Amino acid sequence: MRFKPYEFQHLIYFFSESTHPKYTDRKRPPHTASPACCSSRYGLAFLSCYGFFVAYALRVNLSVAMVDMLKNSSSANNSSSVCPHHSIPVPKHNHTASVYDWDSETQGWILGSFFYGYILTQIPGGYFARKYGAKWLFGIGILCTVIFTLLTPVAADLGAGYLIAVRVLEGIGEGVSYPAMHAMWASWAPPLERSRLLTISYTGAQLGTVVALPLSGQICFYLDWTYVFYIFGAVGLLWFFLWSCFVSNSPSSHKRITEAEKTYIMASLKNELSPTTDYIPWTSILKSSPLWAIVVAHFSYNWTFYTLLTLLPTYMNDILGFSIQQNGMLSALPYLGCWLLALLGGQLADLLRERYLIHTVNVRKAFTIVGMVGPAVFLVAAGYTGCNYVLAVAFLSISSSLGGISASGFNINHLDIAPSYAGILLGITNSFATIPGMVGPVIARSLTKSNTIPEWQIVFYISAAINIFGAVFFTIFGKGTVQPWAVQ
Repeated sequence: MRFKPYEFQHLIYFFSESTHPKYTDRKRPPHTASPACCSSRYGLAFLSCYGFFVAYALRVNLSVAMVDMLKNSSSANNSSSVCPHHSIPVPKHNHTASVYDWDSETQGWILGSFFYGYILTQIPGGYFARKYGAKWLFGIGILCTVIFTLLTPVAADLGAGYLIAVRVLEGIGEGVSYPAMHAMWASWAPPLERSRLLTISYTGAQLGTVVALPLSGQICFYLDWTYVFYIFGAVGLLWFFLWSCFVSNSPSSHKRITEAEKTYIMASLKNELSPTTDYIPWTSILKSSPLWAIVVAHFSYNWTFYTLLTLLPTYMNDILGFSIQQNGMLSALPYLGCWLLALLGGQLADLLRERYLIHTVNVRKAFTIVGMVGPAVFLVAAGYTGCNYVLAVAFLSISSSLGGISASGFNINHLDIAPSYAGILLGITNSFATIPGMVGPVIARSLTKSNTIPEWQIVFYISAAINIFGAVFFTIFGKGTVQPWAVQ
């Protein structure tokens, strides 16, 4: 017996906003879809994926390099509560670069300093991308991060204060990236392809983490930690050249797009975009409950994400006893799973919306619940694995992997409720979501001064509780249709 779409719809009816025609998004568009192969919109998706690859590689490489930059980074491993080191035959570790005597509190400030700059350019990034176009804002923002990354070894030699200042400047440059890209996708992503296009684009972040963590460990081991910043900086310069040559702000200004694709994209968006770039309904935006639902979910998810992103290599070294060479590879495993599930989740989300005509809000809420509650459960479980290295790495990997599913949940909901102002909305939500990156590592390091397993269990419990709260809040208040104030 064939399973009918309306029967599938009833299974998740409790998520539904309304079935009134005014609010429903179940109608199929009258225009014919343009092929994805060799299209300009998918070209943009892959180039922006490369851009986020660079952005996150430059963001996380310090997390691995930090382990090798410290004089006594492993002294805490003598504690009886911490697992013994793994003894495997390895070549001699190269230690030609400088090392520094920074305590755990200073390390926390260095790792968190990036986000103090990052938060400053979130809302301005969304505003300027809408006003003047996103191409150069996104490109120059990441280029600034590349330049300051190349200066990191010099800053570290000058002192911890100089390194913190350079990381703040990197954050200022990279802070415009997500708001600018959201603003660009408002003009490029047909509604029924949003999950696919945006997950391809934004999973560059996970891919950059997957590659940067193990590669940084190998670079530190065979060369020295300074080359981590030089090599990834060079990769970033190559990306900026490609971005400058092949990307345009919108389909109407693209020189190589086909007429069929241009017509398809613009026709699919004609009823969703505001006709002017001058008027911004700030009051309506700030009073919008669907926006605050995204804010809470984004903040909650990022608390766990940034805590692991900055401190997982430290946990692998100080608790599980993995060397710098092993550390990067094992720290990357969670983000490999996150990248894969985010890509698959994007395909599934659009399939449910397009083929089975499931309400967008239902898809966003279901993916958010799975992508936030699942990671919380496995993160807490990881704290109780003791020195069972296999289980610890497995649970941490499953936790981060499930988080990738939320990429098709709250993470792109800005484009559902207000595509014309998506960059500004993301700037607002990402401003709040940057706070965990600023305070999370500092709080975590202050709670783990002795580097014992019970201390890390507290860190995991806090992250899990915040994650679950965010999922519940979004489920109650989230929406999936364009809000009336967004199309005036």
